[in-house]
Amino acid sequence: MQKYVKKTVAVSLCVGLMAPTLVACTKSGSGDSKSEKVLRIATTTGYGNDEYFRQRFTELFEFANPNIKLELISTSDDRYMYGGRPDPKEKPKDPMDKLKEVMTGDNPPDVVMVGYEQLPDLISNNMLKQLDQDIAKDKFDTSDIVPAVIEGIKKAGDGKIYALAPTFNSSALIYNKKIFDEAGVQYPTDKLTWDQMFDLARRLAKGEGENRKYGFSFSTHNMGSDFYYATQMYTAPLDLKTFDDKGEKMTVDSDQWEKVWKTLLQLKTEKILPEPIDFSKQRNPGSNEDYNPFMDDDFLSGRVAMSIINYYQLDQYRNVMKNAANIKGLTPFDWDVVTVPVHQEAPEYGGNIGLDGLMGINAKAQDPEDAWKFIKFINSEEWARLKGSSTYNLVSRQKYIKPKDGTELNIKAFTTLLPAPSRGYKIYREKPGLYGVERLGSQKFQQVAENKLQVRDALKQWQTEGDAMLQKIKENPNAQFDSMMQGGS
Repeated sequence: MQKYVKKTVAVSLCVGLMAPTLVACTKSGSGDSKSEKVLRIATTTGYGNDEYFRQRFTELFEFANPNIKLELISTSDDRYMYGGRPDPKEKPKDPMDKLKEVMTGDNPPDVVMVGYEQLPDLISNNMLKQLDQDIAKDKFDTSDIVPAVIEGIKKAGDGKIYALAPTFNSSALIYNKKIFDEAGVQYPTDKLTWDQMFDLARRLAKGEGENRKYGFSFSTHNMGSDFYYATQMYTAPLDLKTFDDKGEKMTVDSDQWEKVWKTLLQLKTEKILPEPIDFSKQRNPGSNEDYNPFMDDDFLSGRVAMSIINYYQLDQYRNVMKNAANIKGLTPFDWDVVTVPVHQEAPEYGGNIGLDGLMGINAKAQDPEDAWKFIKFINSEEWARLKGSSTYNLVSRQKYIKPKDGTELNIKAFTTLLPAPSRGYKIYREKPGLYGVERLGSQKFQQVAENKLQVRDALKQWQTEGDAMLQKIKENPNAQFDSMMQGGS
C-alpha cells in the first residue's frame, strides 16, 4: 500500500513540476483550446479501475489539455470480476466482440486500447486508422522507439503502423557471475541459442541433494520445473501449436513436438533444471535457525546459475543485494542480464514481451484529430522522460531506458528481441475447455518423466485423447474434463 501511495504522490509532483512546460507545449497550434470536448477510449485489457488507468496513461495529458475530457469504456465482461461465476451454459462475452460492437455503434470511441495479440484482428477488419500519414505529417520521430515495440507493431500491421505503445514489459536471462567464475565458464552473451545456453547450464550444474547447483530455470521462483510454463516459454517463438486454428484437430503427434519434449526431458533427467523444493524440510521462520526469506527464489538463493527474469523483478533484486549483509542465510553475488535465448529458426524473437497501453484510432472515430493528439502525447519524448523512472514497466523510448541507481547493467537485453507470435487467445475465451486439453499434455509429459510412457507414445495418446476432448468442446464449448484426465498414476 505504501508503494502505491508513493507512486501516486510522485506522479502528482511530476505533473506539478511539469505544468508550465506541458501547457506551453499544448497551447500552440490548438485553435479551439477553450471549448470542452470528450475523447472516448475503449479498452479490452481489463482496466476497470478508471483512476488506475488515468494514473498510468492519461493524467499528464488531461492536465495539459483541460478542455479535453477523457471517458473510459471497458469491454471486459464484468461478471467475471471479483470471482463471479456466470451461468456455465451461457457463452462468455468476448471483449473483442463487444469492442467491435462499440467501435461501430452510434457513439463510437475515438481511441481503442487492446492487447498485442488482438491487434491483427482489428487491422484485418479495417477497424483502425493507419497512423503512418499522421506520423509523417507531424514529423513524429519513431526512430528512438525500441525494436521490440515498433518492429513488433509493424509486424502485426504488415509493415504499417496502426497503433503505438508508450510502455512495455520484457524478459531477459539473468546470470550469477559468481557461479560462472567458480566454474571457470565464460559469461553468456546476447542472442545465445537455446542449445548453446543449455550447454552452458550443463557445465555449471554440480553437487547433490540440497547442495545441488542447477544450471538453468525457466522462472526465478521455484516451480518444480513446471512443464506447461516451460513449454510455453520455449516454444512461443516457434509458433508451435497444440491444435489447429479452429480448435478442432490436435497437432502434437509430430517430429517437432517430439524434439521439444525430448529436449526438456533431457534437462530434467540430467538435473539441469531445479527440482521442486521440499517445503516440509524448510526451516521454520519462527525458529532460532537462520531463515532466508528468499528460499523459494531459485536465483537469489544461489541455487541456479541462470534464469528467465521479468524486468519488474529487477528493482527487488537490486534492493536485496544492496541489503544482503542484513539478511540471514543470503550470500550476495554479482549478476547481469543478456537477452532471452533464441531459436536458430527464429533468431529475432523472444518470449514474454508485452506491449502495455497499445492504442490506436478507431476508423469511425468522432474526433480523430484529438485522438491522434492524445496518442502522440503519451508516446512522446516528454511523456517518456517523466515515466522513465518506473520500476515496473519500460518506456518505449530508448533514450529514457537506463539502469537504475547508475548500476552497470546490460539493459538492452530487454529491448532487442521482437515479441513472439501471439497465441489465439480468442479461441480460449470462446472454448474454455481448451485449457483442459493443454493440461492433459502436462500430465502425459509427467508420465514420460516417470518412465511410464515413451515420448512419441505419450504424444500419440495426447493426440488421440485430445481429439476426443476437442469433439466434446465442439458440442459444448464450456465442457470440463478434470474427470477424464488420468494424472500421473
